[in-house]
Amino acid sequence: MLRTTVRFLLLALALLLPATAFAEEVVDLGGLFGGGRALLNKPAGKAKAGLILLTGGDGNIGIGADGSIQAGGNWIVRTRGAYARSGIASLTLDYGADPTKAIELMRTIAPRVIVVAMSRGALKVGGTLASRPDGIVFASALLEQARPALGDPASLPPMLIIQHRQDGCRLSTPDGAIAFQQWAGSRARTVWIDGGTTQGDPCQARAHHGFVGRESAVVSAITGFAGSLR
Repeated sequence: MLRTTVRFLLLALALLLPATAFAEEVVDLGGLFGGGRALLNKPAGKAKAGLILLTGGDGNIGIGADGSIQAGGNWIVRTRGAYARSGIASLTLDYGADPTKAIELMRTIAPRVIVVAMSRGALKVGGTLASRPDGIVFASALLEQARPALGDPASLPPMLIIQHRQDGCRLSTPDGAIAFQQWAGSRARTVWIDGGTTQGDPCQARAHHGFVGRESAVVSAITGFAGSLR
């Protein structure tokens, strides 16, 4: 158990290192809940695309005014700096940050904007559609619960589903990803993830649900999807 925990912490540190090579900025994206911060990572040159990163759970990661984070275990938070190495900007949203304002801000930075929703963050995707994101990524997402707010799949932008084959969370099962793919048809494609490590609650960050040990594969899938949009 100790060895696994140490390995997890070292991996998290390694994934955060790319963020130190680029300036991370705290921005205020006030929303319906009285305001919310976000962390903006930009590449050294002009951004090829921009990601709006919606975390799982209640979305509360506790971004401080100095850029500190109280809850950094979510894979989206751990890997937020990795996209800049591929020329992609990202905004990691805290609880209360307005996703539509995030999209507006990102459009001033990047030519294409993709919403990336982890787990329960998928429930916020319907509210972003009026802002016309260029793409949507669902990762370990609550797809059945999110689907009613998405409307007709023919009217949706291109979508990417990232699903771990061994995800044990009852709300984000592989069967659910297959059903969503069938519903979405040609508007979506699915990338399957295998392996990595798992421990604890199957719906939390250290389980297969959180892609522990497979973060680089998830980042690669997202950057590839972002690069495919025109």
